[in-house]
Amino acid sequence: MLLELFDWGLDARTLQLLFGLTFGVVFGAALQISRFCLRRAIAGKSGERGSASATWMVALASAIVGFLLASNWGYVDLSGHRYLDRELPLLAIVLGGLAFGAGMTLTRGCASRLTALSATGNMRAVTVLIIFAVVAHATLKGVLAPLRVAFGSVSTTLSFGSFSELSLGAPVASALMAVAALYLIHRFRPSWREVASGVVIGLIPVLGWATTSVLLFDDFDPLAVQSVAFTLPWSDTLFWTIASTAVPAGFGTGLVGGVLFGSFLSAAVRGELELVGFEAPKQFLRYAAGAGLMGVGGVLAGGCTVGAGLSGSAALSVASLIALASIIVGGLLAARLDARVGNPLAA
Repeated sequence: MLLELFDWGLDARTLQLLFGLTFGVVFGAALQISRFCLRRAIAGKSGERGSASATWMVALASAIVGFLLASNWGYVDLSGHRYLDRELPLLAIVLGGLAFGAGMTLTRGCASRLTALSATGNMRAVTVLIIFAVVAHATLKGVLAPLRVAFGSVSTTLSFGSFSELSLGAPVASALMAVAALYLIHRFRPSWREVASGVVIGLIPVLGWATTSVLLFDDFDPLAVQSVAFTLPWSDTLFWTIASTAVPAGFGTGLVGGVLFGSFLSAAVRGELELVGFEAPKQFLRYAAGAGLMGVGGVLAGGCTVGAGLSGSAALSVASLIALASIIVGGLLAARLDARVGNPLAA
């Protein structure tokens, strides 16, 4: 659409990179300000779980409502996207979600939260993200790819790929999510910054879908339709970093760069830049194990807490909602086990 209306002097891939960078800056700042993270909502400290869950629900409700409006207005088109596929690799999604949830508990943060933390000087987060990206890439295209193929071969076919295909499915889901968000806001009283950040974090994935599927979609040179996520973008960023002359950067790489920059700027303005490292060798083992689980799990599940949890769930994708539920269950189980065994790898 925009390619036909304006002569940008740039190809679609470069424009997607720039839009991804712009969205990432805003997304990163919102992440850093609100400390947005699904792990905090389900396995954080007792005093922070309420506000974190309210913020997360605000983001999810904003994403679902925003996607419904954008779709009705013709600004989003996910026709043929894997998130809407009726044939689901159910075993891979469930196992991947459980693994990702367990991994984010071990690393004390999901991929989005760790990306924001890494920009503020947290070397634990930097280490986790490097391992996460390597393992994710190995699962996509490397030595762990046979594992992905084996689990992905176990599938089931549904009569619909998205709840929006059902009569009144999208409006009802939007209303329910909005009510749930308002209830959690009323109960846990998150700050206005957290609520505002939640709205921004929820709407950015909708803008991502609109940009790559309609606004900057080139019929003569079609690129992958994608939105805000961290598993594939971190894998792509790793590959681009070591082979940039052969692999051009796209929306995902721009997004990661923008999130890092936006988080850094926000932390600098707020005086929250601080170098943080590992306290003991055993702590590294804990975080490394969690990073590996997140890398494998994010690929098998088809996304992370943001990729599947917000971007995919915004479209009411059955696959994404199953992945999100599996991540939550995996995180809760890992947190209970962690508490029961006394956290032997913490120090």
